[in-house]
Amino acid sequence: MPKKSINLFNLKTKTLITALSISFFTMANTNVKAATETMSSEGQTQANGEFVFKYLAAEIAGQRGELGLSTKLFFDLAKSSRDVRLAERAAKVAMYSKNPQAALETAKLWLELDATSTEAQQATTQLYVINGDLNSAKPLLQKLLEKEETRASGFLYLNSLLSHQANKTAVLQLAQDLAAPYPQLAEAHFTIGQAAFQANNLHLALSETAQANQLRPHWELAAIQQADILYSSSPEQAIIYYRNFLNDTADANDARLNLARILIKQSRFSEAKPELLKLSKLANSNPEILVVVGLLSVQSNDFIEAEKYFKQALNSDIKNKDAIYLYLGQIAEKNGNDTEAIEWYGSVQQPAATIPSQQTGPFIDAKLSMANVISRTQGADAAIKMLDELENLSDAQLAQVITAQANLLGQAKRFQESYELLGKAVSNMPNANDLIYDYAMAAERVQQFAVLETQLRKLIKIKPDFAQAYNALGYSFADRNVKLEEANKLIAKALELSPNDHYIMDSMGWVQYRLGNLDKAFEFLNKAYNLQNDTEIAAHLGEVLWKQGKQDEARKVWAEALKASPENDLLLKTIKKFQS
Repeated sequence: MPKKSINLFNLKTKTLITALSISFFTMANTNVKAATETMSSEGQTQANGEFVFKYLAAEIAGQRGELGLSTKLFFDLAKSSRDVRLAERAAKVAMYSKNPQAALETAKLWLELDATSTEAQQATTQLYVINGDLNSAKPLLQKLLEKEETRASGFLYLNSLLSHQANKTAVLQLAQDLAAPYPQLAEAHFTIGQAAFQANNLHLALSETAQANQLRPHWELAAIQQADILYSSSPEQAIIYYRNFLNDTADANDARLNLARILIKQSRFSEAKPELLKLSKLANSNPEILVVVGLLSVQSNDFIEAEKYFKQALNSDIKNKDAIYLYLGQIAEKNGNDTEAIEWYGSVQQPAATIPSQQTGPFIDAKLSMANVISRTQGADAAIKMLDELENLSDAQLAQVITAQANLLGQAKRFQESYELLGKAVSNMPNANDLIYDYAMAAERVQQFAVLETQLRKLIKIKPDFAQAYNALGYSFADRNVKLEEANKLIAKALELSPNDHYIMDSMGWVQYRLGNLDKAFEFLNKAYNLQNDTEIAAHLGEVLWKQGKQDEARKVWAEALKASPENDLLLKTIKKFQS
């Protein structure tokens, strides 16, 4: 069934660019005379017409945003003059432009001209890693680790530097080679342990991390890594390890938080509560901990305790109170206190950002939650009117608001109005992927199947890795019993992109049922139902069981689903079809 309603280089170089890029636009204001004097002051080059022209052209190109041209001109000047400052300038402009290959070439020249520069070594090393050339990075990393006073932090830095590399085996080998000369350094073993963990070599990861803990007792970071490794195979072992560690290191608050999270995830709420109480006592020195403890209490369904912690946080000097207002509104709503919920949601302030896209925080979430309460208590029109009055929204926020309004209309069974609203929104924001998807789903509800197909095919073209678009189109075909072979291929693609999605598993089961493959249909639907006891999955699973001659099992599945959703249209129609 359909699910209900980044550039890799940018990710890898974010830290690097922040650390190394310069505001060369400000430097562009330097007049030519000062620049030529700087270049001639150490006898590295004589100012002449060609140099002045190239330098000025590089500055103007940078000001105009033509960073590729600016990089090339500065690089040419650096090569001809052999001036390290121009090489550094070229490298930083290239890094600012997010061009990994140009950045690497310019950084190599910078390092060649100033082999003692730690900054040049770090820049070149990181760029080798970003470009996937670990062999070239290795000697530079070895050199950076030679200084004893920075060696430990250097190994910890390696973890973040290498974390985005796709070849985890190569990263592990590099970590082992770099750590080999330092067998008594805890950070070296820690780095191998992390690389081994990412390479799925759990035995090595555990032994290296354990050695790091032996060399540096009470080290919380290594303890957390060891618990993470244990958790991957046995949550119980991780819990035991954390408890032993905390017996000897009582002030390891991050470890205690992780222990509480694991206990809550395992539904061991009574065991988690004492850990949360210990953490709450740190509120005087760190009031943010109260918010974390409150959230963990929410996860354990202890709303009374959660409310207490959130209100304690409000009475402290904590800075960001808007998120707490949102959490308290959610708790009030869960408790059926609608008036109080609206008051808490209304306390969340809109950030005073002059540029809408800079607005952050829980403001929109609070308004959307308030709209749900208003719709339930005063009707959909009142909620939609409240959302219509919001101002200074970014395109992304506006899309969220329109989606919410369409959902409110859908909940009121005003499907045609919901469809028309989304249609207008898509015409105004044709590249808003979420709106396109919602428009397609609204089209299906009003039986505008041509629109559904057009919009989903458009979305697949815009975003070819959007699994839900393939799934929705394939499911629509399967549900209408048309184009079944294409439906099978579409859903298979969706499952390839998102293999653990129970909605997609349900779709695959349903198309197999339509194709007459009852055993395969049961396999997918049963797996989906075990992952999520969804009412519509139950309706499909029951139908397949019935067709397999397992009527008693079908009735049992439907009966369980009816308890949770006694008014679900699909479930009621399915039961009526076979039991009438």
